[in-house]
Amino acid sequence: MYVRRIVPNFRSEGQALAESCDFYGVLGFEEVMNHGWIVTLASTDNPAVQLSLMTKDQTAPVTPDVSIEVEDVDAVHRAMVERGAEIVHPLTDEEWGVRRFFVRDPNGRVVNVLSHS
Repeated sequence: MYVRRIVPNFRSEGQALAESCDFYGVLGFEEVMNHGWIVTLASTDNPAVQLSLMTKDQTAPVTPDVSIEVEDVDAVHRAMVERGAEIVHPLTDEEWGVRRFFVRDPNGRVVNVLSHS
């Protein structure tokens, strides 16, 4: 399985979302995506270095702890189902151009596994 990037998802509520964007801006991050409930920031020098600030996932029942972009999300989904992993959110094509599912890791963390369409 080829992993393209790993993006931590930090919970941020209300006014703290804007404050967090400002804070990480000082560290060299800039906004590259904003859906209102999730803002993704990327390093100005290395766009593959990213983090997301999220109030609540608006299209899934839980908020993931981390997002892992893979080359073939369908293959990863099959592998997780075969091993009996808990699928928290089904394989879904999202309107913003990703195909994703959520799976719970052995420590209880929710992992958003995705590929861009």
